[in-house]
Amino acid sequence: MRELKAPTSGFSRDVAAVIPVYNHPATIGAMVDGVHAHGLHCVLVDDGSESGCAAVLDALATRHGPQRVTLVRLPQNQGKGGAMMAGFRAAQAAGYRHALQIDADGQHAVTDIPRFLAAAQGQPDAVVIGSPVYDESVPLGRLVGRYATHIWVWINTLSFAIKDSMCGFRVYPLNPTVRLIDEVAIGKRMDFDTEILVRLYWRGVPMVNLPTRVTYPQDGISHFKLGLDNLLISRMHAKLFAGMLWRAPLLLWRKVVPR
Repeated sequence: MRELKAPTSGFSRDVAAVIPVYNHPATIGAMVDGVHAHGLHCVLVDDGSESGCAAVLDALATRHGPQRVTLVRLPQNQGKGGAMMAGFRAAQAAGYRHALQIDADGQHAVTDIPRFLAAAQGQPDAVVIGSPVYDESVPLGRLVGRYATHIWVWINTLSFAIKDSMCGFRVYPLNPTVRLIDEVAIGKRMDFDTEILVRLYWRGVPMVNLPTRVTYPQDGISHFKLGLDNLLISRMHAKLFAGMLWRAPLLLWRKVVPR
């Protein structure tokens, strides 16, 4: 186990931040500094970035050293989900028991990290999920698309336990998460965030929802591919719906007999 400065929330030294990076050279340095300010080791996953961003990541890893930064390099772009799964495995192999997921583009409030860690400390077996509080920067189309996904998630879990399945700011318990991705093929692109939560919920992992401020920088870079990602998300919802049907008796039984 790496000896790190204790996080400001008082959470034990078993958590690392996993940050998927695909061509965010202008913002990743500030994100690493923000995470380090709260005493967390950073696992940076270079998801096949261009040479300029790759050089920035190399410089960060050299400047901070292996005690504070682990750089995982994927030779080809796999998508956000593929990067996160590589980061989970690297964090678990290094001895960490929890992973804090946060985006590289600066839209998530690093000042909320202590709240996420405190919630995870209170319920260490749960996934702590960011529930976005948006300002006026959020595009209307994003809100409409998210609400459609919310409805499908509520249907596919037969519950309202997951308030927002698309926010990439959360804390995972690594043992059940890595077990799941080792046993089930999870979507590797923008379908990842939603699918992994639904499948963890199916397996009985508790969910904790935590409000957090989310902003959309005017010069932000989006890697959402409208045609491909919408197709993958639609296919994911259909697959999860089929999976929910045969799990429905158990999901309903949980409501009758709480854990």
